[in-house]
Amino acid sequence: MTVLIAYASVHGSTRSLAERIAERLTRRGFDVTVTPLGAAPDVTPPRAVVLGSAVHDGAWLPEAAGYVRERRAQLFATPVWMFSVGMAAALPRPLRRLATRREPPRLARLVDAVEPRGYHRFSGVIRRDHLDRRGRILFRLLGCRYGDHRDWDEVDAWADTIAQTLAG
Repeated sequence: MTVLIAYASVHGSTRSLAERIAERLTRRGFDVTVTPLGAAPDVTPPRAVVLGSAVHDGAWLPEAAGYVRERRAQLFATPVWMFSVGMAAALPRPLRRLATRREPPRLARLVDAVEPRGYHRFSGVIRRDHLDRRGRILFRLLGCRYGDHRDWDEVDAWADTIAQTLAG
């Protein structure tokens, strides 16, 4: 069974999560292709698709959002899972609760357009050099924490859920 995992990443967090999901699915016997969305992936026909993107300014990266819009009908007819990678875990607790309550409107519309079998938000890596001067100042004023906030157990559990759904 062929599974396409396509992602859009700026600093590598989303790529690493896509690769981890691919490892889990491969271990479960699936034939997995992992590719950046900028490479215009076209695995025909995949049995399932997993799409992921970093979230910047409340939206998926342009290449990811464009891919979804251009292939909406094809994706609608295929089992799809979607994931976003942001920095919620880097926020102080009160802001983290606000950030995880609901999706930003642009992102929610994109997810709703595809109606995926599953959607998940993960936290990624945030380093000082990922932000411009203004961003670093705001980051510090908000009390955010730099670091690697990926939760590999959470990623593995989500990938296992995808594998169980496809196998069942």
